[in-house]
Amino acid sequence: MQDPNEDTEWNDILRKKGILPPKEIPKDDEEEELALQQQSVVKTYESMTLEELEENEDEFSEEDEAAIEMYRQKRLAEWKAAQVKNVFKEVGEISGQDYIKEVNKAGESIWVVLHLYKQGIPLCTLINQHLSTLARKFPQTKFLKSISTTCIPNYPDHNLPTIFVYFEGEMKAQFIGPLVFGGMNLKVEELEWRLSETGAVKTDLEENPKKQIEDKLLSSIRCSLPTRKDSDSEDEDY
Repeated sequence: MQDPNEDTEWNDILRKKGILPPKEIPKDDEEEELALQQQSVVKTYESMTLEELEENEDEFSEEDEAAIEMYRQKRLAEWKAAQVKNVFKEVGEISGQDYIKEVNKAGESIWVVLHLYKQGIPLCTLINQHLSTLARKFPQTKFLKSISTTCIPNYPDHNLPTIFVYFEGEMKAQFIGPLVFGGMNLKVEELEWRLSETGAVKTDLEENPKKQIEDKLLSSIRCSLPTRKDSDSEDEDY
């Protein structure tokens, strides 16, 4: 009689059709397969973020809860350690030699705001002051500044001020030239809003401060214009 556990093509066909029972797995092989399955599950846990663990919580069995909680706590500890480590609080000065290390290789989940400037340009000085304020307010964002030609040889002065925004080494936004910033009337809240639109900072401002200024300006213009009644009376007098 043919052995139903024998590895033959015909037995495989019979197993698929349900004529033969599934192949019996030796005990040693069963234990090895179970260990591989457990390793696979553990690897799944390890590859998940805190958010993914929470999203997939319902899919895990009660037996998995202890392992899930262990990895959740591990991820949480790593996140807290990263938050403590990635605190900058001030605007760092870099040169071209530091660019790759400080900007392109800043690290995982790190936003970098780099200001290219030159001494003697008032708007550059103003932006450096604003960035110092924002660096204290948003310590997890890495604020940097660099003299333009030291960082990028022959960088034209008419492009200053310039701000580059990077995330994990990739450029996400750029602001080039004085017109983009609105000149010396630039407020720190306006710069904060612009950077928040790129994702570099998480602002608590509810709307663009520049819009508020524009609305007030339009309102004052309307108030200064003669009303229809005044203009009619002037025409009559004339």
